Amino acid sequence: MKAGVSLYSFHDYKNDDSLGIKGCIEKAKELGFTGFDFVDFGNYSERSEYLARATDIGNFCREIGMEPVCFCTGANFVTENRKSEIERMKFSLEIAAALGCSVMRHDGANTPPSSMRIGRSFDALLPMLAQCYREITDHAETLGIKTCVENHGFFIQHPERVEKLINAVDSENFGALIDIGNFMCVGAEPTDAVALLAPYAIHCHAKDFHFRSGSLDDPGEGFFRTSSGDYLRGAMLGHGVVKVRQCIEILKRSGYDGYLSLEFEGMEDPIKGIELGGKNLRRAIGI
Repeated sequence: MKAGVSLYSFHDYKNDDSLGIKGCIEKAKELGFTGFDFVDFGNYSERSEYLARATDIGNFCREIGMEPVCFCTGANFVTENRKSEIERMKFSLEIAAALGCSVMRHDGANTPPSSMRIGRSFDALLPMLAQCYREITDHAETLGIKTCVENHGFFIQHPERVEKLINAVDSENFGALIDIGNFMCVGAEPTDAVALLAPYAIHCHAKDFHFRSGSLDDPGEGFFRTSSGDYLRGAMLGHGVVKVRQCIEILKRSGYDGYLSLEFEGMEDPIKGIELGGKNLRRAIGI
């Protein structure tokens, strides 16, 4: 296994008035990471501008010896504009290719709006979601990119739903981005969830959380509520309750030997969170 880090972890440091994207990549290398995940960073009226910047950043990664691993972007197919969302994801694949990433993670659904909840369960939407994901991953395969769904966003976050979606898409080019911490958002035990989904892993995120029971008072700033009413707050990896080492051992036994990319969501300074979390991640991996 190898240790990576996501641009997402750097919070406001990724802005141009701070380190900027290239500065974050340099800092990641300085802190001992060898791979880098990207999140959407374009807000351009012209797609050519986004592609040009992605190409430049990808070249920079290779110049300093950092591997571009995964491009993470959002999508929502539970909409009347489904076709335009699919086309937007196909353009996102061009961004991933320009960066030099071999993997792209994209969403498929937010929690359906209240007007659609009755009779629009996950199982009801599954055939449509699978068709959309299949079209995108078939296109991705022509570019040499694998696609995956992450366990986040509540609606497609339960491990059983992720597995159902992967099997419905039924493509060797499509699998799971396993975020070992995110399962807690829907009340799932990370070790059980990782064990279920490990055979489908294309990419993985390492994340940790502080936990407080929903039967106690709201702890306030920094915490959010899970689907079952408990409280979570992002933690430096190794400081929270996620059984990080156990999850990693499960992945190893399944044969996964790719990147675990650190995602830091804590209230501490991101550079400190990334530095300390990275040390704990490499120790747990055994590198």
